Amino acid sequence: MEGVAVLVMEMQRGVVGDLTRFPDLVAACARHDVVANAARLLHTARMAGIPVIHCTAAFRADRAGSHTGNCPFIVSLLKDPEHMLEGTAAVEVLPELRDPGDLESRRYHGFSPFTGTSLDTTLRSLGVSEVVAVGVSLNLGIPGLALEAVNLGHRVTVVTDAVAGIPEDYARAVLRNTISLLATRATAGDLIETWK
Repeated sequence: MEGVAVLVMEMQRGVVGDLTRFPDLVAACARHDVVANAARLLHTARMAGIPVIHCTAAFRADRAGSHTGNCPFIVSLLKDPEHMLEGTAAVEVLPELRDPGDLESRRYHGFSPFTGTSLDTTLRSLGVSEVVAVGVSLNLGIPGLALEAVNLGHRVTVVTDAVAGIPEDYARAVLRNTISLLATRATAGDLIETWK
């Protein structure tokens, strides 16, 4: 499928995996089969030759390159000096979503994957004009991804059963009231049928 890539937002062991500090987010993912739906979608994407790019987050131990005092959420996260440190297992992509042929775009500040990274350049070098978003969270990361992608001229699809946020009623409201203005919404099954 030419011109399409899947962006996997922060599906990392320290975010929604075995090393998480966000058990409520993990529980929301489990209730909605987010990881399983994402895994099925990524498998089909790879079989169809669609690039998969993991948009990951990390911090250096000295916090160099990260804005650490401009956002209350980041301030609270970084009270733990071990949180999501570069080179630790916490920043690894969930094993069930990784493949050796996948790409990774790492960021060290902010909540969205484009600003301060080479993600847009990577997409353009691959001939991509449409991105399909899966991952977390509907609170910050997925809306940020969608808004930045649209601002850069990409079309966006958000996979409604492969994203999550907390509280869940708020996450559903974001899908209805924010994502619907920025992106097409589709299920993993819808896209799998299209890509087969």
